[in-house]
Formats: sequence, C-alpha cells, structure tokens
Amino acid sequence: MTNLTRRSLLATGAATLAAPLFARRSLASSGAVNVFAWGDYFQPNIVEAFEEATGIKINVSTYGSNEEAASKLRAAGAKGFDLIFPSVDTRPNYDEGDLLAEIDETRLNVTLIEPSLWRSSLELGAARRGKRYLVPFTWGTEGITYDSAVHAVAPGELSYGHLWADGLDGKVALRQKSILVSLAIYLDATGELPSNRAMDLYKSEEDTRRIFDGCVAYAAKHKKNIGSYWNNATEATSAFTDAGCTIGQTWDTTGIKLNGEIDPKWRYGAPKEGALAWMDTAAVPAGAENIDQAYALLNFLLSPEIGGMFSNNTGYNSAAAGSAAHMSDAGRAAFEFAYPGEAVANLWWWPMFTPWFSQVREEYVEKLTNA
Repeated sequence: MTNLTRRSLLATGAATLAAPLFARRSLASSGAVNVFAWGDYFQPNIVEAFEEATGIKINVSTYGSNEEAASKLRAAGAKGFDLIFPSVDTRPNYDEGDLLAEIDETRLNVTLIEPSLWRSSLELGAARRGKRYLVPFTWGTEGITYDSAVHAVAPGELSYGHLWADGLDGKVALRQKSILVSLAIYLDATGELPSNRAMDLYKSEEDTRRIFDGCVAYAAKHKKNIGSYWNNATEATSAFTDAGCTIGQTWDTTGIKLNGEIDPKWRYGAPKEGALAWMDTAAVPAGAENIDQAYALLNFLLSPEIGGMFSNNTGYNSAAAGSAAHMSDAGRAAFEFAYPGEAVANLWWWPMFTPWFSQVREEYVEKLTNA
C-alpha cells in the first residue's frame, strides 16, 4: 500500500550467523554502498555481517514514508543513493524524471527470490513498458486472528466466512477499508457476487460501486457480529484484549504479537480465499554510482540466511526463498502455521490504485459504518 504503517513485532531474537557463510563469495570486495531505507531495515547484525563478508561499507539513511522517499530522491536528481526500498505500488511516483534504473538481471541472482513473489511483482507495478525496475524484498499480509480455544479451525481451512458465522454477536474485529475488499474476495469465491476475485474493483468506477454495494449489503445483514472496528495496530490488539473479540481480520503482526506476548491461544492465519498482501521492493536509483556494491548487497539480503535474519529483526516476511528455515523457532512456527500449503502462492496482492478507487472506497466505508 502507498502509505504503509511500519508495525513493530515482539522481538524474537536475531539469528546468529557467521560471516564465513558468505566469505568473499564472488561479491564485490571494496568500496561503499549508500542505502535509503525504512528505519528498521538495516539493524546492526545485518550491517556487520555484510561488511565482514564483503569488505563493503554500508552507509544508511532512513525515511518514514513512501512519499518522503520519492520526494527526496527526486530533489537529489536520483543521485546520492545506490539502493532504495519502495513499496511496489508506488513505482509511478518514480516514473517522472526516470528516477530508477532498469534492473540488471545479469547481476541479480533471481533464483534467490521466492518465484511466486517474483512473478506477482510484475503485475503489481515492478515493471514499466516491459522493463523491470523493482525487485521483491519483503511482504506482509492481512488475514484472520482468532482465539483457537473458541474457534477450532484446522490450518488451511480458515475462511473469511468464519467472520460472518452465526453465534458471534459482538465478537468480530474489522478494519472497514479492508473488509470491503475481503468480502468481495469471499463473495466471489462463493459465487454470490462475481468480481474476478475482487479485481473488477479496479476495472471501472461502475464495477467498484456494484461490488461494494453487494459487500455493504452482506455486511449489514450480519452486522450484529461486529464488535470493534480498528484503524491501527494498537486498536487492533485492543479489540481482542479489551473489547472481547474472539476473531477478526487483522495484520499478520497483530496476531503473531498476541500469540507471543499475551497468550498462545491467539493464532494468525491466511484465509483459504487468500490473505490481502503488501510488498516492498528494492530498486537502484538512476544516479547510483556504486552499482557493483548495490547488487552485492541485494544478493546478500536475498540469501536464505540473511532473509531469516531480516525477518527475526523486523517481523516482516522476506522475499528470499527458503528464509523461513533460518527464522527463530517462534518466527518459523508462526510463519508455517499462517501460510500452510499453497497459501503464499494464493495471496491477494494490493494492486496500484485506479484514480477513482480511494475516493469511492471512502464513500463505502461510511456506508458500511452507518449500515
């Protein structure tokens, strides 16, 4: 999403990795690389491991929003940084002025990247006019958190339909913006409201209104289930700890944090219809000077071992294939529970918004709230 909130997660401890795992593996072995990244991306253990393995010094500057990243890069004439980490749907912000360089796949070890993420990113905004400018780096989801002592659901059987079941008066937590979309996905899966797996929301304003009309009508029939609406991580957590909700649509970090900090009965999982997913990427600015070092760092970050370290540091999922095997025991267990079977391949990725989508969605958020 364009305005991602950086959500903290219970610190599960960084993986202990030895620099010899990467010792001089055909990486650039001198110089520096200047990165511009979200504030929690480059923690000391990753910086130290890379510098020891390669001899390349990392210089880190940070930003707090996608808008800040794009505006500062534009103001600098696309110079001063060698690697930046935009959200995938924000690529159009970099098109004016050609701020990003085309990805050189002869320098990038594509086999390190989870194949489904590599493919999906092209449809989400990673490419322009047939050329790739963004590389999948990290991702997260919005699925379902639930009290496993109340809701006996087998992994892989969790559904958005569980939110609307009978007997849940006042027990369901929701975010209005997201529930409109997940309802579209669910009602398409059941055949009640065809929408091409909610992608027709972005086809035309008429289609957006048609689908949201059906979603609001469905929610209104089951409104007694709704116990709490939330708009941020604190409100989402409070819906379960203070408002008495036993199930709800939440960010992944909400459910995993509840499980680790509050009570292991709380579980987070991807619904079988597909969890809503966001993706952050890596890109090389057009004015980058340390190209070899930038690709050396990117390949390093996308190795399974460092991908696991990154996940332990931040709580976000790495795009590195096999990174889950290098997560902490608690992090790996939460990941494997949340994404069984083909759940990762079945994620529903937020696409680039069409000109009318945000305004129309806000209109229907009001209708849902007042239904």
